[in-house]
Amino acid sequence: MTPYRPMTPFRPAPAWLADAVFYQIYPQSFADSDGDGIGDFAGITGRLDHLAWLGVNTVWLNPCFASPFRDAGYDVSDYLSVAPRYGTDEDLARLVDEARRRGIRVLLDLVAGHTSDQHPWFTASADDPEDHRYIWAEPRTAHTGSGTDAPLPAGFVASPGTRPGAYLPNFFDSQPALNFGYARSDPAEPWRQAPDAPGPLANRAALREIMGHWLGLGLAGFRVDMAASLVKDDPGQSETRALWTELRHWLDAAHPEAVLLAEWGDPAVSVPAGFHTDFFLQFGGPAEGRPLRSLWNNRQGTDNDGWDPVDCFFDPGGKGSPGIFVDAWREAVSAIGDGGHVALPTANHDFARLNCGPRTAEQLPAAFAFQLTWPTLPAVYYGDEIGMRFIPGLPDTEGSVLGPRYNRAGSRTPMQWDDTPNAGFSAVSDPDSLYLPLDPDPGRPTVAAQRADEGSLLHLVRRLIALRRATPELGPAGGVEVLHSGYPFVYVRGGRHLVVVNPRATPAACAADTVDTAHAHALEVSGVAVDGRTITAQGFAYGVFDLTPEEPDRT
Repeated sequence: MTPYRPMTPFRPAPAWLADAVFYQIYPQSFADSDGDGIGDFAGITGRLDHLAWLGVNTVWLNPCFASPFRDAGYDVSDYLSVAPRYGTDEDLARLVDEARRRGIRVLLDLVAGHTSDQHPWFTASADDPEDHRYIWAEPRTAHTGSGTDAPLPAGFVASPGTRPGAYLPNFFDSQPALNFGYARSDPAEPWRQAPDAPGPLANRAALREIMGHWLGLGLAGFRVDMAASLVKDDPGQSETRALWTELRHWLDAAHPEAVLLAEWGDPAVSVPAGFHTDFFLQFGGPAEGRPLRSLWNNRQGTDNDGWDPVDCFFDPGGKGSPGIFVDAWREAVSAIGDGGHVALPTANHDFARLNCGPRTAEQLPAAFAFQLTWPTLPAVYYGDEIGMRFIPGLPDTEGSVLGPRYNRAGSRTPMQWDDTPNAGFSAVSDPDSLYLPLDPDPGRPTVAAQRADEGSLLHLVRRLIALRRATPELGPAGGVEVLHSGYPFVYVRGGRHLVVVNPRATPAACAADTVDTAHAHALEVSGVAVDGRTITAQGFAYGVFDLTPEEPDRT
């Protein structure tokens, strides 16, 4: 595909973005301040010192707008008000202010493609045949020749109001799709309006209003849910890209320090279209998420039968390869140039945590050593820094189940702070009142226990973040040379930092013929040795070395 380039160049991304270490918070599961069993803004505010100590500097909150919560807040009923279960607008403002005092920016999750069926926009549209904010198929009696209404088009849902016909939902029937138009028209389907029709243009204006409202209150930007899906039937996504290009130019002019993160899964397309950053995801892009799944997905947590099976590299069996991911990353950065960044998450609310199935806590240090030294922007999902487990077999909670082997609740359990009741997440007296059950393992990891143990995963993640921040060559702008694409995975950052990861259970070795290791000294190492031209790694080992000669001691 020819790289997409807008006719007018974008303003360069804010300088702070290149140093970002993202931390994703699922607000209902992070910290409960009022004892109702559900996390809230005040709870997050009370735990900001943990994030500052860890070294993260950018927080992304999952949707916290008013909602009936049939899809965990991705069904918004008011974009300009927060959900009462999380607190008030003032509570969010205090969270943003307190985060800023600690050098942390806060991003919100913008659900751009649909609303709740309880949003006033939709209830009004369901009673007004002249409203085109949503996608409506009107009755077509003339097409049947029988005087009766034609069947509803596939995927449409009957109107709940006085308006005849049916609406198009996204994902769940309770989430009517907003009308951003269709890229292709069809006389047999008159609901296919052009992207520049009045209804789609009104929705674009609404996006600007929503973003402007929250950015004006101090938020640093947005992660945009399902950003690739707005314009329907859009081959090559040309109209969707044009939409985001328009919004990026508006953002550059009105809020130049704000950023847009895409849930697109194809950085080679989304970033040139206007996003500052896109995540590799378990879906999306021409490979349908294969690059990320080739790293983490062992098919023991969240899995879709439609996904092309691929062995993951970070697995004790040692059957995978980092090459699938590396090739996709190279393609993305080639298309992006200096126009933005690629982000790499440990997990998120939609797919399994690192600690899942046969992958246990002892295997996570190698995963973090890779994630925090590869030239992407790292995104840590809450709890992964202590190795929280994906918990199988949980009840369907707020739409968490997407398939027979795809229950997202396992990645959404309460944060494990300490060994007090409810793991310090909530003071609610009845554990059954928690948003989701805790990890039942009595040996579950906690922040408090790992803070007290300098050999813990938590301390390692903190040290790796600090090393990344102190070493520009380990950031997204530093070059990378892959020396060995297998077990162990070996690469050099910026010409002088050697990284070795061996995520399988058995030892591995490789030659280091193309790099001078004579002066290699360890920065963060466990189970890796560099001996002349040979690199050896024990099972589940990792190592970060500085290859430059140490300055002689002149004292």
